[in-house]
Amino acid sequence: MTDSQKSDETVVVANEEAVEATGNNGSGAPAPEENAPAHEAAPANDATPANGAAQAEEASPAAGEVREETAAEPASPVAPRPTPSAAPSPAAFAARPKAPAAVVPAAPAVSAASLAEAAKWGRAEGDGHVFLTLDGEEIAVGQYPGVSADEALGYFARKFDDVIAQVVLLEHRVESKAPATDMQKTVTHLREQLSERNMVGDIRAAEARLDALSTQIVELEKSEKAAHEAVRANELAAREAIVAEAETIAGQDPAQIQWKTSSARMNELFETWKAAQKSGVRLGRSNEDALWKRFRSARTVFDRHRRAYFSQLDSNNSAAKSAKEALIAEAEALSTSTDWGFAAGEYRRLMDQWKTTPRASRKDDDALWGRFRAAQDVFFSNRQVANDQIDQEYTANLAVKEQLVAEAQALLPINDLNAAKKALQSIRDRWEDAGKVPRADMGRIEAGLRKVEDAVREAEEEKWRRSNPETKARTNSALSQLESAIAGLKEDLEKAEKAGDQRRIKAAREALEARQAWLDQIQRSASDLA
Repeated sequence: MTDSQKSDETVVVANEEAVEATGNNGSGAPAPEENAPAHEAAPANDATPANGAAQAEEASPAAGEVREETAAEPASPVAPRPTPSAAPSPAAFAARPKAPAAVVPAAPAVSAASLAEAAKWGRAEGDGHVFLTLDGEEIAVGQYPGVSADEALGYFARKFDDVIAQVVLLEHRVESKAPATDMQKTVTHLREQLSERNMVGDIRAAEARLDALSTQIVELEKSEKAAHEAVRANELAAREAIVAEAETIAGQDPAQIQWKTSSARMNELFETWKAAQKSGVRLGRSNEDALWKRFRSARTVFDRHRRAYFSQLDSNNSAAKSAKEALIAEAEALSTSTDWGFAAGEYRRLMDQWKTTPRASRKDDDALWGRFRAAQDVFFSNRQVANDQIDQEYTANLAVKEQLVAEAQALLPINDLNAAKKALQSIRDRWEDAGKVPRADMGRIEAGLRKVEDAVREAEEEKWRRSNPETKARTNSALSQLESAIAGLKEDLEKAEKAGDQRRIKAAREALEARQAWLDQIQRSASDLA
């Protein structure tokens, strides 16, 4: 073995011993020891303070060189790990590139204020042991060797600050009324961290803050529960309203219900129910099942009534169609009749029956009415054509009757009743001989002659009233009675005036004036009868 080979073998042995001495972190400083459970790990930033690493490197520069080489060894893609049977050659070591020295992260700096606050509740010894003062007693919380006392104390103070930061965050959440879910679990977890006694700080103040938080969280949970119950009550009322309205719709009389409107509303209620069930507050299985059964029952009843109604409507529609088709058959049979009077009467009878026949559906009823009206139009059109032909034949008769009407109206006013009656009788005889006139002029011509006939009849009645013996006798008797009464009242008035009795004078004058007015009216009537 040459001297160079012995040197290479010495380097390999030194590398393996350095790796075993430094452990996994590759630094020369030992990790801090804490009175904590085995599963809890220190933060990455706090595990290896920068000052401790620097002291380890200064105390053992050769170890630094070893950490540098061993750190570069896994990165080599061409140099396999040597096995016990085949040791690497010096040429292999010479071919490996050196990796840069590992950078150890610096520990967070601890402010003087933080150290001053931590010093109130704990202390650190020169060997890195840190103690907590709690209720007048010192409790060992852990050790951070290889660093200064301030750094060791600051490390355990930062652990307490982390807990306080979580407490502050939880206080903000409670103050802002955030959802209280898992808040109590957070309080319990923070209590457990404080109870492990692996940090330095005002433990009792932190526990007091957690006690206050626990009470506030209970109140917040009560408030949330009350709000949830209120929302749930509103949702229950809304669902109840949906069910109640559906039951009201289903309970209507099928003969009176507006099916189009009610069906649309029932569909809207169903969509509202689905939306509430999908995105609304849960009401509990029992409540939701009970409400759904009622709602489903109402919809089932409504659908059953609707099917029954429209089935009956179809039956009624068929019966109405059959009845109206029978009327149409009769109307169509009469449409070619030339017995104008009889056929017109039959059409009036058919129209009356049509009005009393139940309606079919709107579409069917409109079509049936069109057929019925068409049959009527055929008949009345034929009759109009026939009437027009007759009217042409009666045009000459119209001229004769217009002349007779003019002759009759010349008798007005009636001065000589006997002469007027004789002339009117002559006009009537010639009227009958003239024959019929066009239908359009019939009313006008008849009215002209009727006016003269009415005037003659009134003159006859007036003459009879004046010459009636019974009327004259009644008038004379009334005159005699009034004259006798007036004479008696005059005597009573004279006696009252002589006696100076004003009350009797007033009464006698009023009675005398009334009787005198009646006498004047009867006398005028008697003169009319003379």
